[in-house]
Amino acid sequence: MAVLIVGAGPTGLTAACALLANGIAVRVVDTAPGPATTSRALGLQPRGQEVLQRLGALGELPQRALNVRETAIHVNSKLVVDVGAALDSGEPRMLWIPQTEVEAQLRERLAARGGEIEWNTRLLGLTQDGAGVHADLGTGERASAEWLIGCDGAHSQVRKSTDIRFPGAPLPERFLLADVHADPPGLGTFLGPGGQFVAMPLPHPDGDLWRLMAPTDAEPETEPGEAEIIELLGRFATERAGFPDLRIRAVEWTSVFRFNRRLADTYREGRVLLAGDAAHIHSPLGGQGLNTGIGDAENLAFKLALVLAGRAGEPLIDTYQAERRPVAKTVLSATSFGTKLGFAGSATGRRLFAMLAPLLRLPALQRRLLRAASQLNVRYRGGPLAGQGTTPHGPQPGDRVPNIGTSDTEGNPAPLHDRLGTGWAVLTSEPGKEHLREATKRLGDVTLLHPETGVLPQICLIRPDAHLAWRGDSATELGNWLDTALCPEKGAHP
Repeated sequence: MAVLIVGAGPTGLTAACALLANGIAVRVVDTAPGPATTSRALGLQPRGQEVLQRLGALGELPQRALNVRETAIHVNSKLVVDVGAALDSGEPRMLWIPQTEVEAQLRERLAARGGEIEWNTRLLGLTQDGAGVHADLGTGERASAEWLIGCDGAHSQVRKSTDIRFPGAPLPERFLLADVHADPPGLGTFLGPGGQFVAMPLPHPDGDLWRLMAPTDAEPETEPGEAEIIELLGRFATERAGFPDLRIRAVEWTSVFRFNRRLADTYREGRVLLAGDAAHIHSPLGGQGLNTGIGDAENLAFKLALVLAGRAGEPLIDTYQAERRPVAKTVLSATSFGTKLGFAGSATGRRLFAMLAPLLRLPALQRRLLRAASQLNVRYRGGPLAGQGTTPHGPQPGDRVPNIGTSDTEGNPAPLHDRLGTGWAVLTSEPGKEHLREATKRLGDVTLLHPETGVLPQICLIRPDAHLAWRGDSATELGNWLDTALCPEKGAHP
């Protein structure tokens, strides 16, 4: 087996789909008895949507998502901010949909690729030697693979088995959460003298499913049960949001949790790699965790596929951490700050939030925050795979390339990201055949594309994750750069 993936959440499923698309054999195992039926994560940001689109796994998620056009911030039962300007600005928007539905779409794509998930299969431990990774499974089997990817969440057994440190700390706030059938009189964040209360709609045929969440200072000796959580949330709805009578007709799920902020010291130990929550965890503010994990998986998969195909040396794998760990570090900082501000446990912190909240009335600030949350601004400039070529105009090496209209050599039109799939592309206004030949010689299948409008001043090599790898004029220079970037330990392409 080429790659053993531990964890069948969105990160593991994305990695499996991308590797299978590149002809790499994978095996996916998960401790759970079957797919999750409840979902703490809510929201697929534009970056995550693009990844799923390239995998052919976006499906009908946009049609099934809630069309949330606005949300609000209330202070002492008074509307302070209607956060809606950015949502109607034409900027790409988050899909308001639970993680369970995202996972279901990815499982469907995995099955279409010929993959399957082995449920009820726990990883007990692992070892490594010159032949690869050997995993001891709860079924009694000792499974071997050339590489192993740990996508098994915050309590990752893969990470523990490799002794990779996971430093960090819990954020002080403790939260109550419930998905309920009810009719809350408002959507958004509510701040009262006693703290915060959040009400968010969830997709449901009856249109009455809501997620309720509130921080609590109480530290009981035993975790509260469903009835107590619902009673507390009902009381908080009145005290903090001013809801006079929150009628809950049915309960889907309840939970008590505390956010953690942690980042693995390294994403790689030999031939064992970490991705998603196994490598980084943080507050779910802004729907960043699901999307960061999906981005990890796509970045790692195309590099691992090149190594396993013999087209690159193992040092290419180190560029995964070099590019993705800084992204996680930024997300941890931003979400921790936002959570501490928006869910401050002290009266002073709540007063500060009440004072700063009106700034969100500014459409420009709303758009800036929306863009940051979208992860479309993630870039790898200056990184080990950001090749030569800088001009005053257009994307620089390492930047995400917009989903522009393109045509293939037959003149058939399609958006760039649809053309990429999980492969590479040469994008040029010129014939570009020499560049295509140099790229194909080293990368395998490469697509030649032309922009539908405008003229590109240079020829561009686009990575499978839609980032610009190289831009320039000389096909020889492109070939030389690829030899250095992809095969540093071999010195030559196959």
